[in-house]
Amino acid sequence: MKDIKAIKGKYYISRLIEEGEHEHQDFKFAISDARKIARSISAFANNDGGRLLIGVKDNGNIAGVRNEEDIYVIEQAAQMYCRPTQNVEFTAFKTEGGAMVIRADIARAMRRPVQAQDSDGSWRAYYRVKDENIVAPALMVKAWKYKTSNNGGFLTFSDAESNLLNTLNENQSVSLSRFMKQACISRKSAEEIIIKLYSLNIIDFYYTGSEFHIIKKH
Repeated sequence: MKDIKAIKGKYYISRLIEEGEHEHQDFKFAISDARKIARSISAFANNDGGRLLIGVKDNGNIAGVRNEEDIYVIEQAAQMYCRPTQNVEFTAFKTEGGAMVIRADIARAMRRPVQAQDSDGSWRAYYRVKDENIVAPALMVKAWKYKTSNNGGFLTFSDAESNLLNTLNENQSVSLSRFMKQACISRKSAEEIIIKLYSLNIIDFYYTGSEFHIIKKH
């Protein structure tokens, strides 16, 4: 199995499983669809990184790695179905009863967005929220691209930009539509302001459970 030597990790893996699936961890029992795995890699890379525990069922029961091809499918996902390609680090652990669990670590991407190719050939960027991989909204993707290509800017704010910052000082978050209305500006102008402030590390995106809002970085 790629010459990966398993190390003792019964209690370590148990502790990880007790955490359940969350923003930085996903259980994978069957690895059969490289494109589906690419979504997880994209989501973790676009967030703050994460890990796949291979050989663990959704309910947390350890089944062990069933097929040596699992690693190759994950590598295929990272190299063929992620853009740009991503590196995945593998560590194998011996657990109770001799079952093997593999931890596949995905780092936060230095350049975002990381996109995954769907079965229809289209490319989409994903983002990890709790235990789900969701499609990143277009505005977030635009902000990532702008920040990657932009070297910063001057801290001179228009009235609309000041309006947004003042709103965020008074409220925890604000939606794009609300910002547009209270600043009396177009969607295009509102998006340009959000993208600029994001590139300057002044604001960030926050998922409310139904949509992304804008929050002020502390």
